[in-house]
This record gives sequence, C-alpha cells and structure tokens, in this order.
Amino acid sequence: MPSVRPRLCCRTVADPALAVPHACLAGSMSGGNGAALDPANAPSRGLAESRQERVTLAGVDASSLGLLLSYAYTGEVRICRANVQALLAAADLLDVPPVRQACARFLQSQLDVSNCLGMHCFAEAHACPELQRASLDFALQHFASVWQQEEFGALTSDKLLELLASDRLNAPREETVFQASLAWLNRTADRRQYADKVFELVRFPLMSPYYIHDVVEKQSLISESAICQRLVSEAKDFMLLQDRRGELVSPRTRPRYSSGITEVIIAVGGEDDKVVLRSVECYGPQSGQWKALACLPFAVSKHGLVVSGNTLYMAGGEFPDGLASRDTWRYDPSFDTWQEMAQMNVARSELGLAMLDGFVFAVGGWEGSSRLDSVEGYDPSTNCWQFVAPMRMAVTSPAVVALDGLLYVTGGAVLEDGDGIELVQVYNPKMDTWSEVPPMQIARSGSAACVLKGKIYVIGGWHASTENTNKVECYDPAQNSWHMCAPMIERRYRPGVAVVDGKIYVLGGEEGWDRYHDTIERYDDLTDTWEIVGEMPTSRSWLSCVSIQIHQDIRTSSPGSAEPYGYE
Repeated sequence: MPSVRPRLCCRTVADPALAVPHACLAGSMSGGNGAALDPANAPSRGLAESRQERVTLAGVDASSLGLLLSYAYTGEVRICRANVQALLAAADLLDVPPVRQACARFLQSQLDVSNCLGMHCFAEAHACPELQRASLDFALQHFASVWQQEEFGALTSDKLLELLASDRLNAPREETVFQASLAWLNRTADRRQYADKVFELVRFPLMSPYYIHDVVEKQSLISESAICQRLVSEAKDFMLLQDRRGELVSPRTRPRYSSGITEVIIAVGGEDDKVVLRSVECYGPQSGQWKALACLPFAVSKHGLVVSGNTLYMAGGEFPDGLASRDTWRYDPSFDTWQEMAQMNVARSELGLAMLDGFVFAVGGWEGSSRLDSVEGYDPSTNCWQFVAPMRMAVTSPAVVALDGLLYVTGGAVLEDGDGIELVQVYNPKMDTWSEVPPMQIARSGSAACVLKGKIYVIGGWHASTENTNKVECYDPAQNSWHMCAPMIERRYRPGVAVVDGKIYVLGGEEGWDRYHDTIERYDDLTDTWEIVGEMPTSRSWLSCVSIQIHQDIRTSSPGSAEPYGYE
C-alpha cells in the first residue's frame, strides 16, 4: 500500500459516500503530486479548508475522486470513454500527472474528425500539451472533413484564426479554406465583425481567378469591406502581374504544404576556377538538397537570367573562348527543356538583365571591345528585341532589378581595372527616359541585387579596386535613401541571388582570384542577420539565379550528387 504521511490530519470530502481521509491521496503522491489535497499546506496558504471539518471540491465529481483515491492505494485506474474526460479534469485539478497523462493518451487514441477540435480545446484547458498538439495536428491534417463538423461551427474566433494561419492546414484547394471561413462567419450575425481578420488569413492569390470572379466577389462580406476588397485586388495583381510577383510577396502568396507546391532556386551556368559551366540545378531551401536539371546547350558565364511566372529567360554571356553571346534561351520547368529564342541585336557579356512589365531588358555589358550604354527590350509575345533609350553612362557588371514599374541599374564597372561606381541609373519604360536616384554608399561592380518587401538590396561585389566585399546596402524608394545592412559572413563577387519565402539567399561568388565559394548565405531582414544555410554541389561564380514555384514531386538529391554536372 502507498505510504501515508503520518502527520497529516484527517479530512473528508462533502460526499458521504466517499468519506475517506484525503490525506491518503495526498500522502500517496510523491514529488508534490496531490498537493492540492494536502491539508498541511492549507494553513500556510491561509486557506479556509484548514479550519473545516468537510471540504467541498468544486468541479470534481464523486466517481472521479473515487478512482483517484483507488489509484492512490493500488497504483491502478480504469479509464474508459465514459469517465476519461471527468477523470482527466479531476487529475488536473488535484495535480495527479500520471493519471492526467494516461487519460490524455487514451483520448489521443480516440481522435476523429468530429471531436478533434473539442479535444484540442479541452487539452489546452487542462495542461495536456501532447494531446493539445496531437489534436491540432489531426484537425489540420483532416481539415477538409473537420470544417463540416458541428465542432467547427462552435469554434471561437481565436481558434479559427489559429487554424487558418497554419501552413500545415491540409486542404485540396484554397477555395475549401474560403468555403469553411464563410460558413463559420455566416453561422451567426455577430460573427461578421471578424470577417476582415478571417479573410486576411485566406490565401486568395492561390485560388482560381474564375472562382474569385464567380464566387468570392459576389459575397456581401467581401463587397462591403474595404479591407476584403483590398485582399481581392492583391490576388488579382498577383495573378496578372507575373513578373512582379517578387514585389507582391505576402503570407497569402505562400503555398500551404498540402498544395504540393514548393519554392526553389534555379542556378544556371557560371564558372569554377575559370572552367565555364553548362550545368543547371534546382535547390530546395526547405530540404537543403539539390537536383540536376537539363543542361544548357552550351557552357556560359557572365550571362543574365530572369523569370516571369514560371518561365525562365537567359540572355547574353561569355562562351569558353571569350566571345560575347547574343543568344536568348527560354526554359520551361514543366518539361525541363531549353528553347532558343530570337537573338539580341548586340552581343553582351557582363550584362544586367531584368524582367519589367512583361518585357526582358538587357542592359549595358561588354560586346568584345568596349562597354555598352545601349539597352534593348525583348517581347516574349512577338519574340523580338528592340532598342530603347541608352543609359547615361556605359557600364559592365551592373546589378539590375525592377521595382514599381521602373528599372534600377546599380553600380557597374567603368574603368579597365573593373572599378565600380556608386551611380544608380533609373529607366522609366513608359516615358523611355533615364534619371538618377541618390548614389549608393559605396562603389560597386559585380554585385548582386534583389527586391524584398518593396526595397532594393545590393549585395557584395568589387569595391573600388581594393577587395571583394561582403557589404550590403538597401534602398528604400519611399524614403529615397540608402542605408547599410549587416554584412555577409563571406566576401562575394558575382554571386547568385534569389528571394524565397521572404528571405534573401546568396549563392557562390568569388572570395578572391584564387577562391570560389560553394556556400549559401541567407539574410533575414527582420533581424538584420546572415547565416550559412547550405552548400552548392561545386564552388562557382558568375552564375545567375531565380526562384520559382514547382510541384514537390520534382525530387532533389543530396549536395554534391547533382548529376550530370556539365562541364566544357
């Protein structure tokens, strides 16, 4: 029989049928278990129970207390569907963890679509973290059925928002999430006040545009709310402006895990210790793994690469024999194929390439004997290149990005030794004119640039004939000013850069003339910090990178095993 603390005085509970000294229960629990029943603790805490002949335990039914008393003597308790919830509540109130945990395990074995939400709330109220986590996981995994159950309609607004916010919510389509949200909101009139918060967690950009037009926009909850109208407008912009999707990133544009869609980085060409590459690989930031894709038809470095939707365009570059290229190629990730398109009007290596308002713009570069100030645009719909207004200053190796309908050409080399400039030239395609914004804080050539949350980041490069740099700076168009960010861990000249899930990834690049990087760094703008997060199959620089969304059935392999890995 479990030991009883001899100094404890006898107390009985209010139910005469259970007139048992509760000191037996308290004394039988070691390590503080049963402390709620220990009368020795009552005087020190100033509790009225220390002066009462009988103690009423509110919230504990007689049968559950009887089972706990039996457990105190025998170390055994019988748990069944009829008693498990009341017994768990009593064990929680009276601080009997072994019984509480056993009840939680029993309830976990009984989870189904009709009870998982109620079980989650019950576990949360009674400090059962494993059951709380398991029931939430079950609800998220079976959401397509769970939302049609009575418990879903009874959810509090906070619990509904918790479900909708999760990337792990498993729904066949985002339209299902909208239907569930609408059903919850329409259950009672007073819930309409939560419409804005609820719909902010529905990922409208991932829906069919026809569904948005035919169903979403016809709901009064949508049409009567300015915030909801903005959400629909955001979704339309994301669908229509495919080459501006990098500027439109938000939590609503991130696919849920169940969609089977993941965002990856495509790395194309480049050179490793002066060996020019024709390799193309896919890197999954979530898995940290690589997959070899269809190689380029030829080896090339110092080229440009852009993406519109999920279509890649590569232009220019330098062949292994040192000649500049006029070629343009289109890559289709669905078929893993490259297709030759119309050539540029001018051969360009060390060019800048950017996608702006449906056109590919090739900026500056080296044509074999001189730097170029010329700029030409490619129209995918007509497969034609056409010159536009030239830059104010000819440059090679600039970092070029598009933002808010403008083309930004940052830095670039202007002298024979490759020294860069601080100049930032801006092209307006609607006016076919060039202007300038405030210069960068340091001169650069061979840097990388990207857009994140409406700001331009310029990363690494060659700094004023002294060294490759790890310095990073950011331009805010709203403030029309530059500021320095945390530097990278490693110095990098001509790295690749891409943005995935709101983070900047920088791949490869040169530390110096005799060292090429194979590392990948990731930048978090919220903490202004960099960290090494992976490795490339081989060290390289002068590569080009973009991020695209693909289906997860495109499997990846381990770092270093991306074969075939094409060399020439």
